[in-house]
Amino acid sequence: MSNIDAPIIVALDFAQALPALELAKRLDPARCQLKVGKELFTREGPEVVVALQDLGFRIFLDLKFHDIPNTVAGACRAAADLGVWMVNVHASGGRKMMEAAREAVDTVATPPLLIAVTLLTSLDSADLHDIGIDGQPDEHVSRLAQLAHGCGLDGVVCSPMELASLANAVPKSFLRVTPGVRPAGKDDGDQKRVATPAQALANGAHYLVIGRPITQAPDPAAALATIESQLPTPPKKPGSESY
Repeated sequence: MSNIDAPIIVALDFAQALPALELAKRLDPARCQLKVGKELFTREGPEVVVALQDLGFRIFLDLKFHDIPNTVAGACRAAADLGVWMVNVHASGGRKMMEAAREAVDTVATPPLLIAVTLLTSLDSADLHDIGIDGQPDEHVSRLAQLAHGCGLDGVVCSPMELASLANAVPKSFLRVTPGVRPAGKDDGDQKRVATPAQALANGAHYLVIGRPITQAPDPAAALATIESQLPTPPKKPGSESY
């Protein structure tokens, strides 16, 4: 399996570079991508991204940019200059912000995949009500996914529970990056809308973000292999020949 076809993105939710790099060295860059999030990036900076890329991994820089259009454009341009494979913004930042992000990443020779976060997997309908949003999570996610698609983004981040509703909302080629994925029998942690890896892929996910079931396993490579063995054939990833 090459990383062009590997559906798993391993979430490096570490506070420091050393354990993140040690974990990465126990994995095969041909079998997964790696996600660097806010805590690790804020503490260690771009250097940890460069170090992981030097190990051969494609990096999803998961900083969820959400600000005025000019500020987000500058941040996305900096991420693109860093050479990351994927970067994300919050779809709730609106059309002008997402269009500015699209224009910014397109300034580099090989733009990263640009995706939009729809609704955090820690939120449910009660949480939406608290912030003044009526309706169910799948309705909100579909609306934001359609907006992101209209702004020229490559895909969205959504929970496994919204994959079915997206089937009729956006083209099949529009990437679905799915956190909230837990192998059967694993703790859901702080996420509320979850599914197993096999369920998520069968329902249309292109990439699965999986953290603790792999990173906290005694043998992370074996844990990854076990999850891979339980997966159906994933859908073809748009643009995979170029990334």
